[in-house]
Amino acid sequence: MAAFSELVIEQGATFSTTLNVEDTAGSAINLYAYTAASQMRKSYYSSSATTITATVTGTANGEVTLSMSAANTADVTPGRYVYDVKITSPASVVTRVVEGIVTVLPSVTR
Repeated sequence: MAAFSELVIEQGATFSTTLNVEDTAGSAINLYAYTAASQMRKSYYSSSATTITATVTGTANGEVTLSMSAANTADVTPGRYVYDVKITSPASVVTRVVEGIVTVLPSVTR
């Protein structure tokens, strides 16, 4: 089962956070040759999605970084969204490792 984590993104600001992917025993998963992907949607059933860039940044310690540029966060309407992060192994096995709620806070300065 995927871990649950809440994210807060400030509209119009650069966003970055790091996740550590672990097995059920709490040990870091070696992500050598893995890829990662992430999206957020207004609901689980929304047809449109916003990509959150997901990059494996620490293979030996299971580190995945999620990020969005200031220009990308500026295009997101403030509110609550759902998101998840999936990793794909070299053998094409896809695993959802994190899911949760994203709160996008509105910006005043434009």
